[in-house]
Amino acid sequence: MKFARKDLRMTRMRMRMRMVATILLWMAAWPVLATDAQATDALASDVRAADALPSWNDGASKRAIVAFVEKVTTQGSSDFVPASERIAVFDNDGTLWAEKPVPFELYFTSDRIRALAPQHPEWKTTEPYRSVIANDTKGVAAAGKQGVMEMLAATHAGMSTDEFNRIVGEWITTARHPQTGKPYPQMIYQPMLELLEYVRSKGFKTYIVSGGGQEFMRAWTERVYGIPPGQVIGSNGELEYRLVDGKPTLVKLAKVALIDDGPGKPVGIQRFIGRRPIFAFGNSDGDRQMLEWTTAGSGPRFAGLVHHTDSKREYAYDRKDALAKLDKAWDQAMQQGWTVVDMSKEWKVVYPATP
Repeated sequence: MKFARKDLRMTRMRMRMRMVATILLWMAAWPVLATDAQATDALASDVRAADALPSWNDGASKRAIVAFVEKVTTQGSSDFVPASERIAVFDNDGTLWAEKPVPFELYFTSDRIRALAPQHPEWKTTEPYRSVIANDTKGVAAAGKQGVMEMLAATHAGMSTDEFNRIVGEWITTARHPQTGKPYPQMIYQPMLELLEYVRSKGFKTYIVSGGGQEFMRAWTERVYGIPPGQVIGSNGELEYRLVDGKPTLVKLAKVALIDDGPGKPVGIQRFIGRRPIFAFGNSDGDRQMLEWTTAGSGPRFAGLVHHTDSKREYAYDRKDALAKLDKAWDQAMQQGWTVVDMSKEWKVVYPATP
C-alpha cells in the first residue's frame, strides 16, 4: 500500500513536469507563431491592395502608394494615422480626367459664349472670345489661365446656383469630346478611380482641389468619382443672397473670390477643409504648392504626380505645355522623393471600358 501511494505521487509529479514543459514550449514558440501570423496578415493585406489597383502595373509608383497607405492605416504601426486625419486631395484636370486639347470646362464655357454672343457684339473682336467664336483652339489656349478665368466670370455670372447646376448637369451628359467622341465622364482615368476607391476603403476622406470652377465640378463629381459637392474645392466667384420672386436664391457674381491654383490651393484647403492633407496627387506646376503644403507636415506624407507620357492612348506633355506645364514640380519631385507616375509604363489602361 505504501509503495502504491509512492507510485501515485511519482506519477502525478511526472504529469506536472510534462505540463510545465509543454507550457514552456508554447511560450518559446509564441513569438514565432505571432510573427508568422503577422506576416500572413501583411501578405493578405498586400494581396488585397494589389487587387484594389488592378489597372496599375506592378511598378515603383504602385508599390509606393500601397506601402504608404498600408503603413498609415495599420493598427500598431509606428506610422499609424487616425481616420480623422486621413485626408487625401486630388487635382482634377489632368489628374482624375483628361485635359487636352484644353481643359474640358473650357468647352462648356465656349458653348456658353456662343449662346450668349448675340448679347455681346464686342466679343467678335475681343480676345479670348473672338477665338472661341471662331473655333480657334490655339487662340483660346494662348489666353492662358487668366483668360480662362475671365471667360468663366463673364459666362457664369448673373444666374442662380440652381440654374447653373442644371445647365452643367445637362451639358455633361450630352456633350462629346471633339477628338475622341467620348462623353466627358468616360474620359476619367480608370487607375485613378481605383486609387480613390482604395484609399476610401482604408478610411481616407477624398477631396478634389482643382483650379477648375468649383460649382462646375460640384454638378457631377459625386456621380462620376463618388466625391460629394462638399468635398470639392475649386476656383470660385462671389455669391449674393437675393429674394427672386419671393424665393431665397444664391446668385453668381462676376467677382472672383478664389483662384484655386498654385499658391491658392493651400489657401483653399485651409479655408474649406481646415486640416493639412497627408496624401496629395496632381500633375502640373499648378499643383506644386499643394504638394509642398501636404509634405511639409509632420509624420508620414505622400505626394504624387501623374506624368503624361502616353501619346498613343492619351496625350504626352510636360515642361513646355502652355496650360498644364510640368516643370518646376517635376524637378522638385526628383529632389524630394515625390512619386511620379509614368502613364505609358505604369497604367495598363487609361480610360474605363466603354459601357
